Amino acid sequence: MRSQRLVDLLALVALALLALAAYLNWSIADPGGGRPVVNFKGHDVTRAPVTLALASAVAVIVTKLAGTALRRVLAALMVVLGVAAVTVALQVRPAVAELGRQRPELSEAVTDSVSLSTGPAPWLALAGGIALIAAGIVAALTAHRWRRATQRYERDPAVTPADQWKAIDAGEDPTV
Repeated sequence: MRSQRLVDLLALVALALLALAAYLNWSIADPGGGRPVVNFKGHDVTRAPVTLALASAVAVIVTKLAGTALRRVLAALMVVLGVAAVTVALQVRPAVAELGRQRPELSEAVTDSVSLSTGPAPWLALAGGIALIAAGIVAALTAHRWRRATQRYERDPAVTPADQWKAIDAGEDPTV
């Protein structure tokens, strides 16, 4: 598999996992006493997974158009975005008081104790961050081997316009 395709695949996996983490349960609060369980989606707890997913998608798209030096800078940015996603996945655990401000039925005035558990979303965000780190590392290490986006369509500066017309008359494509 070519390195560009591997980076694309890893970035697509990271994008899907981070976006999915925003819409699955991040925290589950059980106020007890027969009250209904309250689920907090990823976008209720933190907006970071969606933001990181979109930023990484933009970085991957721009690497297709950039030269080698800018690709390496963007690859480093992808690694930083991946580290941020891993950090968010490991550290964002809202407290009961914070969740009580979002949902009044969880406030201390209404319930004596609330038990919190973690849903699947932080694990998906963690996997997406790791995939993004891997994409950035592969991109940084192989950026010099990638084809430039405009390389196929650039013409040879030594060829004159008259030579191009002669090639067209002969049935050849001068852009190849």
